[in-house]
Amino acid sequence: MRPGGQPNLQQMMKQAQKMQQQIATAQAELAEAELTGTAGGGLVTVTISGAGEVKAIKIDPKAVDPEDVETLEDLVLAAVHNAHDEVRKLTEEKMGPVTGGMGGLGLPGL
Repeated sequence: MRPGGQPNLQQMMKQAQKMQQQIATAQAELAEAELTGTAGGGLVTVTISGAGEVKAIKIDPKAVDPEDVETLEDLVLAAVHNAHDEVRKLTEEKMGPVTGGMGGLGLPGL
């Protein structure tokens, strides 16, 4: 604060600009990240980008039972949810220190 109780606007602008750069860096790191979710003890594996885009799904042949497709569907869904949890954790890790707990600041809801 400057004399008279007025905030230093120039200093505030520098801080905001620095924070904006840190957010952009964290977002770029998230976009490049690939995370993995698994289900069924590794029978189903889902690879997802830090932006939440599903990149790959791998299914162990042991998980395929033509008479029980429902279980396989559940395993795929569980692996996708697990991968999204990993994205959320990484997002909190990368963005938390930058935003100081101010929320996602425009990040997609994960």
